[in-house]
Amino acid sequence: MLLIAAPVLALSAEYRIFPNGSAYQGSVQLREADRYQFSEVGMLGETVPIQVTGVSLSGACFPCCFTWQDRSTISFGKGNYTVHYTGPIRENHLVTTYPEPYSVTMIVPPGLDVRNRLLGMISPGGVASVGKDGSVIVTWNETRSAEIRFYPPDREELLIWFGQFWIIIAIVLLLPFFLMRRRRE
Repeated sequence: MLLIAAPVLALSAEYRIFPNGSAYQGSVQLREADRYQFSEVGMLGETVPIQVTGVSLSGACFPCCFTWQDRSTISFGKGNYTVHYTGPIRENHLVTTYPEPYSVTMIVPPGLDVRNRLLGMISPGGVASVGKDGSVIVTWNETRSAEIRFYPPDREELLIWFGQFWIIIAIVLLLPFFLMRRRRE
């Protein structure tokens, strides 16, 4: 008996954050789907529907049509598609979840960053690299969730000033203690 396995298509998703950090443009591949809900992850891990704009559908159809079921869900004929849309970003934080493993790419534009662990964040499995145009490209392979927190460059400067301020305060407060200790010896 000969078994031939058909190649499994890796599902992928890509998110491009706008230069001002207020929104993103997303593209999510779907396999054998007949609906898609636009949502984000809430504080307790629950699914929270969101309103998006600029929704389009592409696949082996022309044109690919869909209908809105409610304010955050679209439906279409069962098949393989890519959903394109623009979604909001709150507090410089983007979290995505998937029902099965996805290859995810998040592109952070020049002027924003995620690499300083004190200010930004990349969820486990994410790898950051710098693109040709100075953008930061974060990728995950085979993940069910991806998360980043980005920041503008002025926050990094504020962190440096804040750190220097507290180092000076520590020196001023500890210097008398060390001088008194040295006199006793």
